[in-house]
Amino acid sequence: MFDNLSDKLQRVFKNLRGEGKLSAQNMEDALREIRVALLEADVHFRVAKQFIEAVKEKAMGQEVLSALSPTQQVIKIVRDELVNMLGAHQAKLRTANEPPSVYMIVGLQGSGKTTSSAKLARYLSKNSQSPILVSVDVYRPAARKQLSVLAKDLKLPIYEGTPEETKPVDLARAARKEAIQTGRDILLVDTAGRLHIDEDLMTELTQLKELLNPTEILFVADAMTGQDAVKSAEEFHKRLGITGIILTKMDGDARGGAALSIRAVTGQPLKFIGVGEKSDALEPFHPDRVAQRILGMGDVLSLIEKVEETIDHKQAEEMQRKLIEDDFTLGDFRDQMKQVRKLGPIENLLGMMPDMGGALKGLKNAKIDEKEVTRLIAIVDSMTPRERANHMLINGQRRKRIAKGSGTSVQEVNTLLKQYSEMRKMMKQFTGGGFLGKRLGKMKLPMGLPFGR
Repeated sequence: MFDNLSDKLQRVFKNLRGEGKLSAQNMEDALREIRVALLEADVHFRVAKQFIEAVKEKAMGQEVLSALSPTQQVIKIVRDELVNMLGAHQAKLRTANEPPSVYMIVGLQGSGKTTSSAKLARYLSKNSQSPILVSVDVYRPAARKQLSVLAKDLKLPIYEGTPEETKPVDLARAARKEAIQTGRDILLVDTAGRLHIDEDLMTELTQLKELLNPTEILFVADAMTGQDAVKSAEEFHKRLGITGIILTKMDGDARGGAALSIRAVTGQPLKFIGVGEKSDALEPFHPDRVAQRILGMGDVLSLIEKVEETIDHKQAEEMQRKLIEDDFTLGDFRDQMKQVRKLGPIENLLGMMPDMGGALKGLKNAKIDEKEVTRLIAIVDSMTPRERANHMLINGQRRKRIAKGSGTSVQEVNTLLKQYSEMRKMMKQFTGGGFLGKRLGKMKLPMGLPFGR
C-alpha cells in the first residue's frame, strides 16, 4: 500500500548518504523531494505541509548538521514524525463500565461497513470477547441478509429482528436487550449508508447515537477513494463525533495518502485496517509499525504475531530443522506452501519483511498469482515419493510425466524446480546467522513462497 512512497523516500535518503556531509542546501532539496513524494501518495496538502515543517525544524538543528551520522538522524526524525502523524500509539477499542459496549459502525455506502462489522466481530471473539451483531439498514434488505450470512458463516450470533421492527431505532433497542439477556459484552451495530452524506442519514445516525450512547462510533473508509475518504471522515466527525476509523482495502493499489491524512485531519485515530477479503483480514493499526514499513524497515513484530496465530508450531519446528540440516524436500516445500496460504496474500507477508538494503526488492515487486499455489501443489502431488525426497532424480522423461499428471506444462514443472532450489538457498541464509535469521528462526516462518513470473 505504501510501495511508491517507500521507494521515493529511500531514494531521498540514499541521495543524502551520497552527499557525504549534510548541509542546509541538500537538506532543503531532500525536504522538497519528501514533500513531492507525500503529495504524489495522495497525502492531504495541509498534512504534507505540517509534516515537512516539523521535520525541517528538527533536522536543520546544528546538532544534526554536525553529527557523525547525520543521514541516520534525519531518517529517525522522519520516522518519529510519521509516527506522530499516524497517531503515536496504537488506539485500542474502549469498553463501557457496564456491558454491553455498543460500537456503531458508520460510513458511506460501499465503503465496506457490513464486511468490516463481521470481521471486527470475529476479531473480538478471537480475543476472548462475546460480541453480537445487528444490522439496522432497513432500506437495503440485501445489507441485512449479507450480515446474516457472514455471521452464520463465522458462527457468530446476530439479532435479525422481528417483522414488527421496521425502524432502525426499534432494531437497535431490541438488539441491545438481546445482548443483555444473552450475556453478550459487545453489540456491533451496522448502520445504513448513502452514496453521499445527506441530512436524512445524519438525522437517523444522531437518533441511534442518542438511543444507544455508544462506547465507540467507528467510521469505515475506503482507502481506494483517497482524499474523498478523508473528506467524508471529516464531515462525519463534525456531525456525529466519531471515535475511530477502520480503513478498508489497504491491500489494494491505494497510494496510502488516506492512512497518512485521515488521523491528522479528523484528530481521531485509525483503529483497524482491512487488508483483504477473508474474514481474518482485519488488523489493529500500529502507527510505529506502519512508519517502519514506509521507511523500508519492515514489520517483523506483525509478521511474528501473524505466523504465531496461524501456523502449526510443531510442523514449523520440524521444517526449520530440515532447512538447517539441508534436508528440506519437495514434499516439505508443498506442505509449507499450504501453510503460507493460511497467512493471506503473499504480497502482504513480504511487505512485513525488512528490505535489507534492497535484497528483497525483486521479490516484493514480483507478480504473485495466488492460483499458482494450487498448480504448484498439484505438480508436487504428481511426483513419486522418491522424486519428492530427491529432486535430482527428476530428468526430462519424469518432467513430462509429472506435467501430464498435474495438467500443467513441462515449463511450469521446470519453474517449480528452479523456485524450489532458489528458495532453499534464500531461506538457508535467513535461518543462518545475523539478527534477521535469528528472529525468523525463533518464529518458525513458513518457507514456501510461490512467485509468479
